[in-house]
Order: sequence, then structure tokens, then C-alpha cells
Amino acid sequence: MSSAQVAPELRARLRRSPRLPVYRAPVLRFARFAIGRLPAPPFAGVTVEQYPEVGQGLQVYRPETRRSDAALLWIHGGGLVMGAVAQDHRQCAGTALELGIPVVAIEYSKAPEHPFPVPLDDCQAAWEWLQEQAAALGVDPSRVAVGGQSAGGGLAASLIQRLHDQSGGPRPAAQWLHAPMLDDRTAARRDLDSPAHPVWSNRLNRFGWRSYLGADPGSAAPVPPYAVPARREDLAGLPPAWIGVGEVDLFLAEDRAYAQRLSAAGVPTTFHAVPGAPHGFETWASETTISVEYLAAARAWLRQTLLDGPATGT
Repeated sequence: MSSAQVAPELRARLRRSPRLPVYRAPVLRFARFAIGRLPAPPFAGVTVEQYPEVGQGLQVYRPETRRSDAALLWIHGGGLVMGAVAQDHRQCAGTALELGIPVVAIEYSKAPEHPFPVPLDDCQAAWEWLQEQAAALGVDPSRVAVGGQSAGGGLAASLIQRLHDQSGGPRPAAQWLHAPMLDDRTAARRDLDSPAHPVWSNRLNRFGWRSYLGADPGSAAPVPPYAVPARREDLAGLPPAWIGVGEVDLFLAEDRAYAQRLSAAGVPTTFHAVPGAPHGFETWASETTISVEYLAAARAWLRQTLLDGPATGT
């Protein structure tokens, strides 16, 4: 893919971003080690609490000034094979501070050592913990959104579907999906290999899905329920959705298609595409104008849907 397709203010940052072949075991081990040790400096106005007993660990970002009894459950990205809460420290702390709500961020097990449904089970454990601790956190259980980026966005969409189908208890009030990894059939498209999408290529995508599913992605055979959110046929009744993605992101087409299907099923849906933006740009170029404006739009939607509107999760 030509660098001319990337927004000018992102090009220099993109050139400095490492392109790691994590389908090679030694490289994957190194990437996990490095990401897990990213610094999480203090963020003025927000305190962070650790709960290592939930999933593979859970962090609660609490704003010193509360503006609502709502909350967000956040799931980090990493192609289902790597990643850590630390990479989203700025996102979680910034969202907690700006919206005045607690953000609960979960560490989850990674494929291929822990394929589906283990990572999703870890995410559900975080949801259940948040519901059980709602009173202590000062949270209305019916005002909890589920969000995530990349693989975390896909896990968020899967968790939304699973919780929707389960009886009893509050359901998520909103889904907040940033460049979500939704459809294994994208990975099976060899025509998408040659564009070499920045940050997350289709070769990496194929490795991630194969590791998670334990089989080649894109098979015509049915996959287990909740393993691939885009494969679900009935999307009616799911909570309001916001889906944001860059226009030079590998996931653009599958994210747009999912947004269109949600809307057709009667789900209030906002689809936000960013010209010239590659995968995860708001994380690795967070201080650029394009990222600041993107996150402002995303948080404005979450504020309006979760804080200003009526509770929708029961």
C-alpha cells in the first residue's frame, strides 16, 4: 500500500512503527514481553486499581470527579495473540477523566495457547465482576457499555452477543468498537495480502484468526456461536453501536458491513470512517490532530448514548 494513501500527519509516525512478523514464535514472545512492560505513568485526575484475580488481571480507572453512574468495560487489542491493558493506558484514563466514569480494563488469555472460548470467557468474567461490584463502584448495572479496539473490539462484539442471548441480569447499554476485528473471512481473502496494509496486514490477520479458532479462517463450515461476531445472522435487539475505523485499515470493509447489518436490524448505529488512517492510529499517534478529533467524536457519542440518554440495558 502506498504511503500516499496515509494522512500526511501520520506518515512519519507510521514509518517509526515496528512491523513485527508475530507469526514467528520468537517474535511473538518478544512482542508480548515488550507490550506487557509498556509504562503506565500517572494520569492527573485518575487513580488506577489492580485486581489480579479476575481473568488474567483487571484494572479499574477511577476519575476523581464523577459525572455519572455509568461505566465502561474496555478490552484491549493485539490480534487475539498479544496485547495488554498497558497499551491502552492513555485511552482508558482519558475516557475515565473526560466522561467522569470508571473504566474497567481486562487482561485476557491469548491464542494460540488459549483459543476460543477462553479469551471471551475472561472478558465475560470481567463483565460479571463489574456487575457484582456495581454498588461498590457507584455504578448503575444497566448503564455499562462494552468497548474495545481491534481484537478487543471483536471480543466486545462477541461478548455483547453472548450477553444478549443469556437470560437474567442487565445487558450492556452500548457497544463502542474501534477498528474491530469481526470477520475471519477477511483473512481468507488472498487478494488482500498484496496491499500490505500498515500495522496489521492480512497475513498477520490470518495468523490471529487461525490461532484463535484452531482452524483455517474463512471456512464454509459453521463456527461456534460467538467465535466470529460477523457470522451471526440475527443482530436485532443488540444495544446501540458506534464503530470507528480508518479508511486504510484492513478492517474497513468488514466494519462497514457489520455497521450496515446492525442498522438494517434496527440497531441505532453510528459508523465513523477516518480518511487516511491506518489501523490503531489513535494509539500510536495519539497526539496528532486526526487522532484527537477521532477520539473526541467517539467519546461524544459514548457520552450522549451512555450518560445523557435513558438506560437501555435491562
